[in-house]
Amino acid sequence: MRDIKNKLTSGKNTKNTQSRRGKSFGYQVLGFGAGGSPTFIVACGGTTTTSGNFKIHTFTGPGTFTVSCAGPGDDKLEYLVVAGGGGGGSNGGGGGAGGFRFASPSLAPITYPAKPLAAPDGITASVQGYPISIGGGGSRSPGFQSIGTDGSNSVALGITSTGGGAGSGFPTPQPAVGRAGGSGGGGGGHNDAGGTGNSPPVSPPQGSNGGPSSTPEGKYGAGGGVLAVGGSGTPGGGGTGGVGGGLPTGFGSNGVPCGSFRYYAGGGGGGTNVAPSGPPGGPGGLGGGGAGSLQEGTGVAGTTNTGGGGGGGAGGSSGGSGAGGSGIVIIRYKFQ
Repeated sequence: MRDIKNKLTSGKNTKNTQSRRGKSFGYQVLGFGAGGSPTFIVACGGTTTTSGNFKIHTFTGPGTFTVSCAGPGDDKLEYLVVAGGGGGGSNGGGGGAGGFRFASPSLAPITYPAKPLAAPDGITASVQGYPISIGGGGSRSPGFQSIGTDGSNSVALGITSTGGGAGSGFPTPQPAVGRAGGSGGGGGGHNDAGGTGNSPPVSPPQGSNGGPSSTPEGKYGAGGGVLAVGGSGTPGGGGTGGVGGGLPTGFGSNGVPCGSFRYYAGGGGGGTNVAPSGPPGGPGGLGGGGAGSLQEGTGVAGTTNTGGGGGGGAGGSSGGSGAGGSGIVIIRYKFQ
């Protein structure tokens, strides 16, 4: 009788069988070592992509990030948690950007454009399900001399980013101070202050203050962004939205950024209450901030899933503002 056992476990057949097994079960791809024991994080949830040696989970709506193996190799979760941006004020300021919090130790020594401050370390993974909530953008103001609403918080891995503060309208009585939030909303009215950013305070800061309106009334402050305060209203027009932060979209096998950058948490531009031929509304900040509008116009909404603030509305009976952009959560870790 033929020796079937030897036939399957020796010579060329041994090599071929081992090769097929390694490819079929993907031990290295799944983060397993040669002995079949997990050495890296194994997780699921959100929209999953890979770039170099890193796996990236993106959440644009609520969900659960589920860790089924936490190591014992590299067990750190890097994260970006951006809250919803604030809505702009009508006859008023731009909305503040949603709070921007991230940790990426692998990027710490690398310089790139518009790099925000990062937490010094990521979150240590544990085997569990982590609920993810994505903050919605604040609503736009409904009409003349009214304000929008603050953005909502985003939460992931125990990290909370605060929604952006709404831009102030031009209410009665005064003052028309922008609202506080992850980044503060712009001021409306006569030389009224922008809202306080990084509220409540965290370190590194999750955002910046909003800008003040001008005197005389008519040119309103912009919402703050994660990297810069909102611009002040000036004789030249509404304030410019505060600049947001940029992060790379791709990584090489050694973790070095490659490809393009995407920007988040820009402030909304301030509106203007002047004749249609007068100074323009302020531009939105890089990172999804909406532009402010001129008289009788409507401010531009913040971009979805960036946490950008909504643009301030102009004066006049039909002038409304822009809504804030919704937030986003991105989780990244080494998987091989």
